[in-house]
Amino acid sequence: MANHKSALKRIRSNETKRLLNRYKHKTTRNAIKNLREVTDKKEAEKLFPEVVSMLDKLAKSNVIHANKAANLKSSLSKHVAAL
Repeated sequence: MANHKSALKRIRSNETKRLLNRYKHKTTRNAIKNLREVTDKKEAEKLFPEVVSMLDKLAKSNVIHANKAANLKSSLSKHVAAL
């Protein structure tokens, strides 16, 4: 068990951040999955900027690597363009 007051606070804040990061990551994965399932080009073009924004936010907060975000955005843009 932690001996310092600051260490106890760090444990609490880390848990809060972990849960928030987990929620954001799962939400983004579901959005990507939904975008890949869409067959209508107009609908896909509407969803694409939202998904890209979510990926950029995850990369900015180091939940996912910046290159992974770039690779996902690239593959999704190819998918949307091919519709």
